[in-house]
Amino acid sequence: MAFTYDVDRRWLTTAIDLSRLSPPSPSHYAVGAVVVDRHGTALATGYTGEVHPAYHAEEAALAKLADRRDLDLAGATMYSSLEPCTTRRSRPTSCTHLILTAGIGRVVLALREPSLFADCEGVRILEDGGVTVVEHPGLGDLVRDVNAHLLAPVR
Repeated sequence: MAFTYDVDRRWLTTAIDLSRLSPPSPSHYAVGAVVVDRHGTALATGYTGEVHPAYHAEEAALAKLADRRDLDLAGATMYSSLEPCTTRRSRPTSCTHLILTAGIGRVVLALREPSLFADCEGVRILEDGGVTVVEHPGLGDLVRDVNAHLLAPVR
């Protein structure tokens, strides 16, 4: 399957919709994530706080694939409403590291992580690790709206 702008936008909108399930918190962003295989089939979804209050969306989605040894994720895409983290206070492993370890070959995001909690270099580290990163900043306002409890809207 070819991952076109429209296909990416549809899956990224799904990730943003998932982020709305995350309970608002003063200590973390509400994020949604979807892992899609090379054929365009969703393999797993996650959102911040879905499994445990300290679990990030990408972590929750990847945890659902942990026992799937039959999967080759090199052709998969991780859709994340927000740039995957590179620094964690609540867990030992960053989402960027989890994505690299899983072998996911492509990440699509709507908004780079604002530096409210920690500096984030997810895009750079993923690209340095050989992952293709695609940004859709036109959807960033939706991510800001979901996280309005933390972020002032950009005007």
